Amino acid sequence: MIVGKNWRRASFRHPLVCGLVSCLIQTAGARPSLPAPPPTDLALKTALEKKTSGQDDSFTRVPAKDLALQPENVRKADALADFVEGARLEENAEMDNALAAYERVLNFDPGQAELAMRVAALLSRQEDFPRAIDILKDAIKAKPKEPAPYLQLSFIYAQYLKKTDQALKYANQAIALDPQNFDAYQRLYETELAAGQTKPALETLERAAKVKSDDAAFWTKLGKLYASMVFKPELEPKPEDIKRVNELFKKAVEYAGDDSAVLKDVADYYAASQQIQEAIPLYLRVLDLQPDDSNAREKLASGFVLTNQRGKAIEMLQEIIQQHPEKYQPYDLLAQLQDDEGRGLARANQLDQAKAIFAKAAENYEQSLLINPSRPNTYLRLAELLIGPLKESERAVRILIEARQRFSSAPEFTYFLALALREAKHPQEAVTTFEEALNEAQSTSEEVLTARFYFDYGAASDQAGLYDKAADLFRKSISLDPANAAEAYNYVGFMWAEHNMHLDEAEDMIGRALQLDPNNGAYLDSLGWVHYRKAKYDVALSELLRAAQNLTRDDPIVFEHIGDTYSKLNRVPQALDFWQKAAALSPENKLLAEKIEKTKTTISKGPPSKINRID
Repeated sequence: MIVGKNWRRASFRHPLVCGLVSCLIQTAGARPSLPAPPPTDLALKTALEKKTSGQDDSFTRVPAKDLALQPENVRKADALADFVEGARLEENAEMDNALAAYERVLNFDPGQAELAMRVAALLSRQEDFPRAIDILKDAIKAKPKEPAPYLQLSFIYAQYLKKTDQALKYANQAIALDPQNFDAYQRLYETELAAGQTKPALETLERAAKVKSDDAAFWTKLGKLYASMVFKPELEPKPEDIKRVNELFKKAVEYAGDDSAVLKDVADYYAASQQIQEAIPLYLRVLDLQPDDSNAREKLASGFVLTNQRGKAIEMLQEIIQQHPEKYQPYDLLAQLQDDEGRGLARANQLDQAKAIFAKAAENYEQSLLINPSRPNTYLRLAELLIGPLKESERAVRILIEARQRFSSAPEFTYFLALALREAKHPQEAVTTFEEALNEAQSTSEEVLTARFYFDYGAASDQAGLYDKAADLFRKSISLDPANAAEAYNYVGFMWAEHNMHLDEAEDMIGRALQLDPNNGAYLDSLGWVHYRKAKYDVALSELLRAAQNLTRDDPIVFEHIGDTYSKLNRVPQALDFWQKAAALSPENKLLAEKIEKTKTTISKGPPSKINRID
């Protein structure tokens, strides 16, 4: 019988074939010699001639009796053919015919457990559970010490028929037959858990934990199952439970030897459960065994980051990039590390070093996006660097226009584009884009519309000369987060003072900011500037000098304000001194430079007696 081109693969993939062939060989006796090839015409003529003179059995076509298959072996051969035919029919999706062929095999030998389970699974898909159960029970009768059919029966009763008692009975029988069979414990555990029997489920895991097994995979699987009970998002795990899970994974390591897959599984567990110190040495062992495992390298680098071993993490990521320049993840993680390092340097007032590190971070973010441009967070991190510490807002605008087109349903990109336009001194475009971000967020996700959003929108409106709109936006920001509104209070107060309007309300706003942050140098400067606008120069000077003392670093605006106030008090040398300090910090300020030159000219022309000097 010709059974199609797939019969060879089907026949070798199932142990039944080998079993049937083995039976045939064992029961057929000695191997027969190959039959002679068909005779040639000359041989046939000679044979006929010989036959006329007497019978010659060497050309008889009927096989000898000792070469014919016995009836039992014929049935075995038929069973083998049925199995091969069933496999062919199954691959051709002729399931009913395939099942019929398989069942003929099982009628011959119901103890073929693997085939019985296969047939039971196919019948279960057709919801023919009675036939599936009968086949599995026949397999058990034929081979009562084979645990697999018990487990399949347990699954059918639990999953499809919702008969917990029967499911538990068969799972327990499978464990009794093979106490080291982890699948049996898992079946029992899952059945109990599905039935709401949490305590018995936990007892099943403890029962498995008492097994004497040197199979590392057994302990890894058990550890994962136990961890699923202990580590839940809504609950803080108890220390004793974590310790218990750790014991199981330690057994896995004990029996793992050089099995890198097991070691990596255990390391992943420790990393996921925030036990980074335990994960790192295991990842190192994995890399000793599998030096090209870049995934383990990335996780090891993350472990170094979490344990503040940034130097090792950076070194590890650079090695990964050299070995796998086509992967985006190492670039992304390296950029994040450099980003964090740059911010640390900036906090320490090491601004030049910080800017150099930020530039490297931006390069790595861009490389990550070249390889995989589908990651929105990488675009946002890069944009934040360019808008903020690197002050490359035009570059940020180009990147964010691309990102906005790619992620059109995410209002965050419109928001960041508006920020970039504001910082690039395109205030009208920034205000328009902020309004687009507002509309997008209202129709998709209002999570973007935070107090900070309205603050940034207000700052863009101020820059565009829309002072009333800006004030309304700052008030909206304050209403959303009044406990953290000091910056918004100060901004609107300073804006009004700068433009010499609403001075009483400006003073009130700045006073509210100082209530929240009494020693903030920037807020004290704003208050001093309000007093300056009100022509209260002595009070203004006092607040401005206090502002300069409270600043963490020198500020050109504060120094210029102090100089302006000294000038109003006719203390010109002091004014000139502070203006020059401001100019040194802000050399691009042309108006300040003109003010200094004009004052110097006035001093050179005026009589010394009219110049007030510092005592």
